[in-house]
Amino acid sequence: MRPENSPPSPRSIIRTIVENQPEDASYDEIMRELAFDRMVERGLQDVRANRVVSNNEAAQKIRSWRN
Repeated sequence: MRPENSPPSPRSIIRTIVENQPEDASYDEIMRELAFDRMVERGLQDVRANRVVSNNEAAQKIRSWRN
């Protein structure tokens, strides 16, 4: 049994996402939802760890790729 304040397990997160999909959801739609949830969670982890760049920094990096 997990301690009360521990984060949900990946299995329980997946179960919740799948159960919240409509009955007629396709395999691809479910996979997109799972991938989207994971990308959002990774982004939030990056923010919490201060692994971010400003919009200006990102724009400068993108412009440098074009040269």
